[in-house]
Parts: sequence; C-alpha cells; structure tokens
Amino acid sequence: MSLELRNRILDALQALWIIDPHTHINPHAPASSSLADILGYHYYTELAHSAGAPKSEVEHPELDPRTKVQRLVQYLGPLENTIQYSWLIEILRTYYGFDDEYLTLENWEAVYESSLHRAVAPDWADQVLQRSRLEALFLTNDFDDPLEGWDTTRYIPCLRTDDLVFHLRSGGVQERLRSASGIDVADRQSLDEALCVLFERFKSRGARACAISLPPDFQPALTTAARADTAIENLLRLGVEASESDQRAAAHYLFWTLADLCRQYQLPFDLMIGVNRGVYSAGVYQGRDLYDSRVSLIQYKQLFNAFPEVTFPISVLASVTNQELASYAWIFPNVVTNGHWWYSNTPTWIEHDLSARLEAVPCTKQIGYYSDMYKLEFALPKFNMYRRILAKVLAERYVIDRGWSEERAVALGQTILKSNTARIFPT
Repeated sequence: MSLELRNRILDALQALWIIDPHTHINPHAPASSSLADILGYHYYTELAHSAGAPKSEVEHPELDPRTKVQRLVQYLGPLENTIQYSWLIEILRTYYGFDDEYLTLENWEAVYESSLHRAVAPDWADQVLQRSRLEALFLTNDFDDPLEGWDTTRYIPCLRTDDLVFHLRSGGVQERLRSASGIDVADRQSLDEALCVLFERFKSRGARACAISLPPDFQPALTTAARADTAIENLLRLGVEASESDQRAAAHYLFWTLADLCRQYQLPFDLMIGVNRGVYSAGVYQGRDLYDSRVSLIQYKQLFNAFPEVTFPISVLASVTNQELASYAWIFPNVVTNGHWWYSNTPTWIEHDLSARLEAVPCTKQIGYYSDMYKLEFALPKFNMYRRILAKVLAERYVIDRGWSEERAVALGQTILKSNTARIFPT
C-alpha cells in the first residue's frame, strides 16, 4: 500500500511544470554540446579524482572532449554506488538512447556519438526543457553581465554579488564596475550610485533575486558612514594592499547596502551560507571547497532584524545546520528555507532535512528544491530524485502517519515544489 501510494503521489508531482530558482546555466549555450559537458560536471571530476584519477588526466587545458570522456569513463567504476552516477545513467537513457546498466570503456563511444548528433539540433535546449517539465529557470549573472541575447522570461536573470562584496579591492573588479555602471567609483557615494545603476538595470531586465555565497566566518554588521568612507577609499586606492580591517569593513558596508537595495527594489536576497573555499588546494576545479560546521545563523540575526521587508531564502551547505535553519524560518517571517545545497544534495540528507522542515516550518516558507546545474540535462534527474523523496515523505509521514488524504498531500507537495517559487520570487 505504501509503495503504491508513493507512486501515485509521485505521478502527480511529476506532472507539474516548475521553475528552477537557482542554476548556473549559460543562456547562450544552455544544453550540453556533447557527453564531455555532462561528465565535465564537477561532481564527476571531483569524485573520479577522489577515486584515483590523476588531476592532470582529467583537467589538462589542452584535453580534447573525446579524450576527456574516455579518461573519465575508466574511473567511473567506484562511483556506481553514488547518487551522482544514477543522475548520469538517467541522462544517458533519457536523452542519448542509452540502454545499458553501466557506462564503460566498451560502450562509451556510441553514447558520445549520440550526444554529438542530438546536441546539434537547433531546438535541442527546448527538447530538454520539455522533457524536464521546466518552464523557466534562474541564472547566476555577474554584475556586469549585459543581460542581452536571450529570452529573460525563460532564463531569468539573478544578480550575483560575491565579487562586489569580497573582491572590490581587485583592480579588475573595479574596472568591471566602472564599465557596467558608467560611474568612476572613487568613494562611498559614487560606489552607492554605481550599485543603484546595477539594480536598475537588472530589475529592468526582469531579475527576480539578488544572491551571494558567504564564507563561514562572515558576520554582517551595520558600518558607520565614517568608517565606511575610510575603508572604501583605502580599498579603492590601495587595492590588494588594503588592510584586512579595511577589507572587512568595506565588505560589511557593501553587503548591508545590497540588503537595503533589495528592500528598495523589492528583490529577495538569496544567501548561500557556509562554504569554506580552497580546503583541498590540490583538488580539481570546483572540487576544493567544503562546508564548515562552525557556521551559525546567529551571525545573521542583526541582518534579519534590520530588514523585515526583505525575504531571505537561505541555503546551508551541510545538513548539520538544517535544524538551525528550520528554527530561524520558524521564528523570522523573512527567513525561507531554500533547497538542498551541494553536500546536502543526496537522498539521505534531503529526506532528513525535508522531513524536519515540513514538520517545523510553515508550508508557504519553503522552496523545495533547485538544481544548481550548469547544463539543462541535469534538471530531469535532480528534480526526479527530489520528487521521489518528497513523495515518500508525503506518503509515509502525512497520509499514513497523520491520516491526510492523498489530495491534501499532493497539494502540500505542489506548494513546496512549485507555488512557493512563483510567489516568493514575483515578477
């Protein structure tokens, strides 16, 4: 009865057309051009490297796509137990006509040729979106992205602000800001003007969120105007030679200003909290960062209290922080639980964290899932994984344990998976 119930709920959830609220898709090349784009996803390169693949074999700058695939395939065996391997097989079966159980040195070439053949279709990205039942998705746009050349109602802009907050001391970032805003940033006042220009441009192009990834030791705080003046002037004048104190004060001021601009322009401010960069310095690209259990949302209490009008969708890197996130969303009206990010994006942690959120947080304050994908083909296996877990939790904890009707459970699933995204990130 339980399995049949789960499958009926799953069928209802799979019928939904959804919006993916966080991706790294390039709207000019959204789908994969070959199997190399699929296997080049950092999950596979970092897991293969962890399982013994020398970094030089899978990440050499002159490595051609076909050779890269061949080299990665020979290291896939130890990955067969992982959820990431199941994503790979689902992609190959859905999009490339693959019907084997494993991708091996004996069968990879046929799959590679199939991927090349299908990817050249002019409507390939549309086909992938159709199969994924994905009606739109959010991008991750640099602050100087011109935001031109694509349908912004399908590929929705999102202002990513990490460089502004943490790397303004770089001459390159300062030049990019000058070029993007048309303002010669020389002090705090001109910096504020430049930031307003960015928000105006993003908002006019349909942006529906501002976002930032934050290190575990960051603690946003209101900075006085006098301190901000000194810090920003020193940062602009001295660049990377500016003192650590000035860099920290400038980052606090910039972050606080961004939150205020989100208030003014009525944009949610996505916070992705807790990534510790470069822990494994010898790792492959994007395979060097880890979570840090010392992070706490208490570091953000001043922010949440200061901006009650701003919605903060919060992603935490590790399941160990989930109870705290659920508790903050329980108390603060402006804190929303957001997806299952990175190292929490495996079924065991998703089921645990999802169950806790559903039992503790108002259903209107939960964004169930986002793919975090770089190519469109990953939407299907990732969202299918989440739908299966959501159907299981709804069936067992709500219909069986609490006596809900199937219709009521499906409605809750629809709220978590679809409706909240459209409401929390309004047009």
